[in-house]
Parts: sequence; C-alpha cells; structure tokens
Amino acid sequence: MFTGIIEEIGQVTDIVDLGDSVRITIKAPKVLEDARLGDSISVSGVCLTVADRNGDFFQADCMQETLTRSSLGTLRVGSNVNLERAMSVQGRFGGHIVQGHVDGVGELLSREHSSNWDVLRISLPEALARYVVEKGSITVHGTSLTVSALRENYFEVSLIPMTLRDTVLGELQVGDAVNLEVDVLAKYVERLLGNQES
Repeated sequence: MFTGIIEEIGQVTDIVDLGDSVRITIKAPKVLEDARLGDSISVSGVCLTVADRNGDFFQADCMQETLTRSSLGTLRVGSNVNLERAMSVQGRFGGHIVQGHVDGVGELLSREHSSNWDVLRISLPEALARYVVEKGSITVHGTSLTVSALRENYFEVSLIPMTLRDTVLGELQVGDAVNLEVDVLAKYVERLLGNQES
C-alpha cells in the first residue's frame, strides 16, 4: 500500500524488450536506501516489484497487461517517473489509500499557469467518473491529489509549487497520458450497496 506522497523523481536508464514484457531499469537513489529484492515501489502510480538492484539502480518487470492498462508502455530511456516506496507501519499517512493498481489512463487536456500554482485539466474515462467527487481524492501518476473541479468527462487538480517541483506533474505537456487510480473506498461502497440491492 502507498499514500501517494512522491519521494523522488527517478529516471529510466534502460528498457529491454522481452517479447511479452519489458524489463525497465530506473535510477532511484532515495527509494533504494532500504529496498530489498521483492519490495514494492510505485512507479508513476504502478506498483512494481524490485527484481534486481545495483547501487542506485533497480530493475522491474512489466508484463503486457501492465503496459496495456497504464502509461508505462510510453516510457523511453530518459523518461522521468514518480517513485514511492510502500508505506511502512511506522510511517505517516500523508495522502490517501493508494494501491498502485491503475484504474485507467487519462490525458492532460490543458494546464493553466499562475504565479503560485498550476491547474491541470485531465480527461476522465467514463467508467471511472462515478468514483470521482469534487474535493475527493484521486491519484495521478502516483500522486495523491484533491479534485478541485469535476465535469462529466474531465476533472481538474490544482498543484502547489512543491508538487510541481518534486513530481513529474510539473513537466507534463498537453496530450500526455497519465495513470489514474480512483479512491478504492468508493469502489468498496459501490460493491456493498450493489449487494444490498440484490
């Protein structure tokens, strides 16, 4: 489990095509400080397993399902990614419950700059719209954010300077794909209410 508080921006240094999967290498000195083989690391919102590590670099395998259902298939050598280690029992719960299971991919439709923040408008896949509420939580590229505005087919988030500086959201361009994870609590509530009606 993660909280959506990004610890580090990592960089993809190698991608090896394995046919029905890829193995990516990421430079990540901070998140590797206490990482062991088999540990989970959120890579731009996708929970990946440390398959190998060497100094400041780790490798993770992405099967075709992951590449199809997330934006990781668009990564190239040199791409930057948001990184977060799995939450420790002693850690602070700074964001919200994040599983690292991408529910869908949105597209950055626009970004409005101001002197103190940016407002990002992101497309909202129809299948996810019912789980998103204004002032509720959503995960964008692994970052826990508050929905500042909501319409039928898009939502907006307002990013403070720290978020713009310390996550890859600061470098997103219009048209870029972003991984989305809705609040898992909403999905559980829907499931429970659905079972009561039957």
